[in-house]
Formats: sequence, C-alpha cells, structure tokens
Amino acid sequence: MQADFLDAHERHWDDAERLFAEGRYANADHLYGMAAECGLKRLMVRFGMAVNPVTGSPTDNKDWKHANNIWARFESYRSGKVEGNDYGLPTPSPFDNWDASDRYAHQSNFNQAGVQVHQAGAAAICELIKKAQREGLLV
Repeated sequence: MQADFLDAHERHWDDAERLFAEGRYANADHLYGMAAECGLKRLMVRFGMAVNPVTGSPTDNKDWKHANNIWARFESYRSGKVEGNDYGLPTPSPFDNWDASDRYAHQSNFNQAGVQVHQAGAAAICELIKKAQREGLLV
C-alpha cells in the first residue's frame, strides 16, 4: 500500500484522542507517538525528504524513525529552508521517553499525566500541520 503520512497522522490523532477520553492511556500513548511521527514525516516530505514513488516510504533508512527519534531528523530537513523557518519544534522533544516498543508494555505502566506529555507533543505537530495547510505548504 502507498504511504499517506497526512491521513495516518489525522486518524492516529483522532483515535488517540478518543482512547484518551475513555481512559485507555496505553493505546492512546502509542497512537500519539504515531500521530506525531506521521505528521512530521509529511512535513519532512514537503521540506525535501525523498520517498519511494511506489510505496511512499522514505528512501533514506535514517528517516525510518519513530516519534522518539524523528524530532532531530525533522530539524535536519526544516533547518536552512526559508519555508521551514516558522516550523520549529518544542525542545526538548516530548517524546524522548516514548518508544514504539512500549506498545508491548502492560497497560498499568501508563497514566494520564505521563500520556498528557505525549498528547501535548502530538498536538504541537497537529498545529504545525494546520499551519502548513493554511499557508499552502500542504494540500
């Protein structure tokens, strides 16, 4: 299937918000990370990340990263681009303590306060996506 980072970003965000509202923190946490990753990758494409024309996946294996590592990769694409000047990310990354493998952890390891940090990080990416759409960088 063809990768669609924007659609994936939007649906992961929506599902994460629904799960969070129901107190399903473990799955919400995972999806906040996925939402942030996909949103950043969509912006990275706009800022020059090469993708395979058939699969839509990044061609550079350094870009095959999840939320906890994609923050720095995003900066490498954004920096030095005039259109990227107003798309800086919060520092430090709210996903420094997030890992995709946490999806295997017991749900008792997740709580509202911890997940809210990742929710805020994903929300920041949502705002960057909306800004890019308003400014015509993304359609």
